[in-house]
Amino acid sequence: MPTLKYLPHYPPALVQQAQALFDSGELGALLRSKYPDDHGVQTDKALYQFVSALKQRHLKNAPLPAKVLYDNQQHPLKGTLGTNTTISRVQGGRLKSKSEIRIASLFRELPLPFLQMIVVHELAHLKVRDHDKAFYQLCCHMQPDYHQLEFDLRLWLNWREQRRD
Repeated sequence: MPTLKYLPHYPPALVQQAQALFDSGELGALLRSKYPDDHGVQTDKALYQFVSALKQRHLKNAPLPAKVLYDNQQHPLKGTLGTNTTISRVQGGRLKSKSEIRIASLFRELPLPFLQMIVVHELAHLKVRDHDKAFYQLCCHMQPDYHQLEFDLRLWLNWREQRRD
């Protein structure tokens, strides 16, 4: 019986329910019925436009990231699905900083709500650096079902790995 490795900090009763669905083979059908559609955000340019639109809708005063791209180095086993970094450089007598958002390439093949959830997560880091209460409140402000999507994404990652074995 495989364990659901992407659900380590969830309540045991919830993990047991998910494990039962996983073991019975019903998890994939449930997730596919809940999230049936893929998306067309396949290129870095399309991802940049997608991120820009969400940022403009929810974080008008935050600076737009200088670069947004899919990254093959981001992987859930390594602990990252996306990153938001700030790079500072001295230009002349000034210190210039640019932010950069990198999203794991696997989001090209996942349903749109999961891509939206990870983008919301990275955009929230433009305002709040730590994963604290204010951070998650901002995520929920931008995407009210943020926590459900995060849980479902973790289920999807477990199901996806099981299909490849």
